Amino acid sequence: MNSFDAIVIGSGITGGWAAKELTEKGLNVVMLERGRDIKHVSGYETANTPPWQFKHRAKMTLDVQQDYATLVRMGYGQESNRHLFESDKDHPYIEKKPFDWLKGYHTGGKSLMWGRHSYRWNKDDFEANGREGIGVDWPIRYEDLAPWYSYVERFVGISGMKEGLDVLPDGEFLKPFPMFAPELYLRAQVKSKFKRTVTIGRSANLTDPQPWHSETGRASCQNRNLCLRGCPFGGYFSTQSATLPAAMKTKRLTLVNNAIVSEIIFDEKKNRATGVRVIDAETNKVTEYYAKIIFVNAGTIPTASVLLRSKSSRFPNGLGNDSDQVGRNLMDHNGGPLVTAKIDGFEDDYYYGRRPTTLYVPRYRNWGSDKQPYLRGFGYQGAASRTTWTRGLHEKGFGAEFKDELTKPGPWSIFFVGIGEMLPNPNNRMYLDSDKKDKWGLPLVVFDVEFGENEKMMRQPMGDDMVEMLTAAGFKDVRAMSIPMNPGFGIHEMGTARMGKDPKTSVLNQYNQIHACKNVFVTDGAAMASSSCVNPSLTYMALTARAADFAVGELKKQNL
Repeated sequence: MNSFDAIVIGSGITGGWAAKELTEKGLNVVMLERGRDIKHVSGYETANTPPWQFKHRAKMTLDVQQDYATLVRMGYGQESNRHLFESDKDHPYIEKKPFDWLKGYHTGGKSLMWGRHSYRWNKDDFEANGREGIGVDWPIRYEDLAPWYSYVERFVGISGMKEGLDVLPDGEFLKPFPMFAPELYLRAQVKSKFKRTVTIGRSANLTDPQPWHSETGRASCQNRNLCLRGCPFGGYFSTQSATLPAAMKTKRLTLVNNAIVSEIIFDEKKNRATGVRVIDAETNKVTEYYAKIIFVNAGTIPTASVLLRSKSSRFPNGLGNDSDQVGRNLMDHNGGPLVTAKIDGFEDDYYYGRRPTTLYVPRYRNWGSDKQPYLRGFGYQGAASRTTWTRGLHEKGFGAEFKDELTKPGPWSIFFVGIGEMLPNPNNRMYLDSDKKDKWGLPLVVFDVEFGENEKMMRQPMGDDMVEMLTAAGFKDVRAMSIPMNPGFGIHEMGTARMGKDPKTSVLNQYNQIHACKNVFVTDGAAMASSSCVNPSLTYMALTARAADFAVGELKKQNL
């Protein structure tokens, strides 16, 4: 009854891809999601709600803030989308050192709330660890993943401009969102004076839907920029809008909600995993599911938690944890200062709607002939805009003339934030507290993570460089403001079950298989051996599609 060809743990970005690929290749799959179900379109309860219809005008009340302390310090969880996030009250964790852990337990996971910036890693991102002796060398190279980048880009629908840069490889793009007049001016100035590139962010928002997008019910992005509420148009990529409909179309997918995987069952005689043990989130009833292969796609931290809880005589420290690397090398992206400036002129230029992506400035430090005292580098995201009627909140005035003035677009301004690479460090880790449990009796996660000296060294240059670029472009009142942030703030958790060549120093091989348990695959952020400085989700998706193809091939060969 509960036997399948494959089990997929988690329904987020990688879980959705695993379900799609495995079902389309002929496998009967059960996808286990620990949270509630959210249906595409009908489940996005605030998608079309105007701000004046929210009881608290979309703000978070003081009592709610106490239950969502992590969201408050991260700036998320407004009344319009708080239902997509989990509270610290219901899902506590322990911070030996401060760590911001944003959680979304429901169908689609954080694919409903992600930032959608989608970039390929470059060749050096896969080679730098080995060359510099940092962490472990990746067991794959860019060339191994390039065809899978193309494969997922076409299905996802990535808008963007081809720039011909080695540092930011081009992909399969839909037409880009337009850059605004001051942004085009900045692009020309930065190219001329610094030989650097300002491009439009490569985003998983449809600008020109292709037939395969329409087949799953997706339509063009409406330029509402209300993506964090869920998109009823399917304008951006999510599990609900894309991979889940594709998997369901095969009639080989079973989705089970409120299914918390407590552990993976390992058969020591067969030397393989045979299934998973599940706690019903509402009734606490325990059920077991069985399969030939298991894809663990719960998310970087929950995936490591499942592995650490999966103990046996063969794996006393957790499934696949012979190397003691499960939970270690936890990375996020390293954030830099917020740089802002005012822009004179361009009074006759405006824009349509609310563009759902920003500008992107690719990495240029420690690239080519550039050498810095720190390793790796950083990029920037930012955008220009014109002030709206809200500027009247901070200006003196009243009456008809004042109101009429506020109906006109205000002056232009621009902002950028730096996003830097964080190096893997085995001392940066999460582990489980066996004495403190959640309401399902599972041990709480403990974070012991901090930014290292390399990350700290690049923060000042992030601000200084952007101040220099905006000043050289002639912008006014250029300022850099430090943003206090903890690891986790970037919501790009990576590295708790890293890939590697040697089972003594890594958890997964080149096909995302657990070294010592070949029928278990991990393809979410836990698999990452380094962090690059670009958004990682596209790489997760490519790794998942590649691993699924390999897994089905191995099944057919009866190797699993």
